[in-house]
Amino acid sequence: MPVPGPPMSNTFWVFKIDHLKVKGCNLLKSIYTVIFAVKELILMSDKKTPEQFYAKLKTQLEESSKWPSDYLYKFIVPSSNEKIAEIEEIFDGLNAKITTKDSSKGKYTSVSIAVKLDSPDQVIAKYKEVGARVEGVISL
Repeated sequence: MPVPGPPMSNTFWVFKIDHLKVKGCNLLKSIYTVIFAVKELILMSDKKTPEQFYAKLKTQLEESSKWPSDYLYKFIVPSSNEKIAEIEEIFDGLNAKITTKDSSKGKYTSVSIAVKLDSPDQVIAKYKEVGARVEGVISL
């Protein structure tokens, strides 16, 4: 299960390799894309712990909005009615407007949630709850 925390940023490293020999074999000339999604590299570019991330988010929310305020969440989940229902359940009773949109290939679903919340702490608590309960979720 993923650790609740800040949305993970995607970091991609793109290289062009003109010629590479491995054990005497030539690999294809001009290999254009090699993607490294190594957690350590991502963390090197963004050295924030979840606590630091949420502290900064709280400050930004306090400075940019008067509370209570409307807030728009965006999540991406692997397409699954169960995962969407889990997210809907987390926001149940808050009079949230929830909309979904499937990706072009139907592999993922984006879930947008517009809701009026009382404080930045409530915003952060919902991010953490979704991250803890919904496997495979990406928070935007």
